[in-house]
Amino acid sequence: MSARDLSVIISVIMIVAMLIVPLPTWLISILILFNISLALMVLLTSMNMKEPLEFSIFPSLLLLLTLFRLGLNVSTTRAILTHGDAGGVVHTFGTFVVGGNVVVGMVVFLILIIIQFIVITKGSERVSEVAARFTLDAMPGKQMSIDADLNAGMISEKEARERREKISREADFYGSMDGASKFVKGDAIAGIIIVLINLIFGMVIGVMQLELTLAESAQRFTLLSVGDGIVSQVPALLISTATGIVVTRAASQGNLGEDITSQLFAFPNMLYITAAVIFLLGLFTPISDLLTLPISLLIAAGGYVISRTPVKDKEDLQEIEEEMETDEMKSPESVVNLLSVDPIEFEFGYGLIPLADANQGGDLLDRVVMIRRQLAIEMGLVIPVVRIRDNIQLNPNEYRLKIKGSELARGELLLDHYLAMSPGMDDDSIEGIDTVEPSFGLPAKWIAEDMKEHAEMMGYTVVDPPSVVSTHITEIIKANAHELLGRQETKQLIDHLRESAPILVEEVTPNPLTIGEVQKVLAKLLKEKVSIRNLPIIFETLADYGKVTSDTDLLTEYVRQNLARQITNAFASGGESLKVVTLSGKVEKLIVDGVQQTEHGNYLSLDPNDSQSILESIAGKLEELALMEQTPILLCSPAVRMYVRQLTERYFPQVPILSYNELESNVEVQSVGVVNLE
Repeated sequence: MSARDLSVIISVIMIVAMLIVPLPTWLISILILFNISLALMVLLTSMNMKEPLEFSIFPSLLLLLTLFRLGLNVSTTRAILTHGDAGGVVHTFGTFVVGGNVVVGMVVFLILIIIQFIVITKGSERVSEVAARFTLDAMPGKQMSIDADLNAGMISEKEARERREKISREADFYGSMDGASKFVKGDAIAGIIIVLINLIFGMVIGVMQLELTLAESAQRFTLLSVGDGIVSQVPALLISTATGIVVTRAASQGNLGEDITSQLFAFPNMLYITAAVIFLLGLFTPISDLLTLPISLLIAAGGYVISRTPVKDKEDLQEIEEEMETDEMKSPESVVNLLSVDPIEFEFGYGLIPLADANQGGDLLDRVVMIRRQLAIEMGLVIPVVRIRDNIQLNPNEYRLKIKGSELARGELLLDHYLAMSPGMDDDSIEGIDTVEPSFGLPAKWIAEDMKEHAEMMGYTVVDPPSVVSTHITEIIKANAHELLGRQETKQLIDHLRESAPILVEEVTPNPLTIGEVQKVLAKLLKEKVSIRNLPIIFETLADYGKVTSDTDLLTEYVRQNLARQITNAFASGGESLKVVTLSGKVEKLIVDGVQQTEHGNYLSLDPNDSQSILESIAGKLEELALMEQTPILLCSPAVRMYVRQLTERYFPQVPILSYNELESNVEVQSVGVVNLE
């Protein structure tokens, strides 16, 4: 145990001992001066803090100081009633401070009680109660604000964690202050009772035991009681004042002195008016001009000095800022910071600012939060924070989406219009601005609000601009999710799985597979829009086949086959038959014969004419399915699936390529076309 901890424990034990053990008068005097010193230190600390949490120990300290003061009251009461003396400090307060006049001393004591009990303590108690209630009520809104800033990229995860912790500490602090303020109130009541006890019983003891006359007993014990009351109420008043300062203090950049001087004298011209009023008060009233004139001149001079100071301060501040900017540009760190690239960036022109500004009703930040939640559920991937910013280089109504610094999508919105997508047959009565739906490339129109109801009645799909842009963001991120999964993100997924399945993780990585190899498998799945949320099954497969091969293409095929139920449900949910396009045996044999095996893996090498013929046949079948309004799916044998994917990836990236082993046995498969060589 450190000396600091030991000293606090000993102090608490001594406070309790004061309630039981009689103390000599010289020690009582020392403890009274020590009590006044502590109260003054607490008051000065509360004045110099910038925000209440800097003095978070105050509620507990308030309890200990109140107990210490009550212990002193018990000791002084014991000394007064036993010996008729409580030490030099109490005697001094009873004679010198109040001039030895009993009536004056009693009046001063009562005034101190009224100031502390009715004014300061009552106000502090009410402020503490209201602050605690408002702090608790504001917690959900503050948490949402932190989440919005985090998703907008304005703060980091560490800063968000620190702000959440601060909110929790504020709630605890104001809740504690609400209860601690009752200590001060109880202390004031106890002070009145103790003075009355000392006065009444002291006079009785003086007459019956000390053989004093009634007048002598009243004189001595009244002065001692009043002196004891005042000497205890002075530190109590300091502590209650500190309590009021703490609970009424708002977060700022300076302490109480800086805030008072900067805010009270923020308008120097008001000092001239005040000086004029004081001068006129002496001119038109019997108050002597010798009193009002110096005061008015002093106030006017202060206004003049203050009005000149901000000009110089502003110039100095501007010079300092310019020097800091110059030094920052010269430092090597300023160049290094320019190298960082955000994973996802959403930029928009100034005309789309209401889209992201919550004060103007924009909910883009909330939609981004929901997009991240949706993709985490659908794809099993935690999307990085989307940094949202305005860009004056874009057109007013234009936006663009970047992934790792490269632009992948661009669009244009009309905030006062709705986007109407045709059901297939255009209606000439629907007037609007022709455009293209950005997510899926469908023909659409921007229509006015008064046209919305009519368009919906005609079968058009009508969506508002925020929904348009959020859908576009979602589809772009889905299509490029594999680029957002790096080794660091894979490590986070593995660590999350390790919490529930540590043995499974240890069997896969770091041996036989590295994090990089696991990342490649997961990225290949995401590239074909296969969710990686079911990590246990994926790792079970990698544990089974990772010892056999380290070829990530083959491992991906094994994983896909073990995810057959998930893949089947994605394309044939609800017992529907699956309509597919298959490959002829001749085409599959041609692909198998074209596989080249090397030490770095297998790849497909076909004659260009054969490749062209296969691709043209696939394109024809997909066009037929599109005319039939059916989702195109290409089905082939497991041996050639990944090579067919390699062949078609550049030309038909959105077409799912499935193998027979990736479909459940109870699914009805209906072939609606066969790919042959032309």
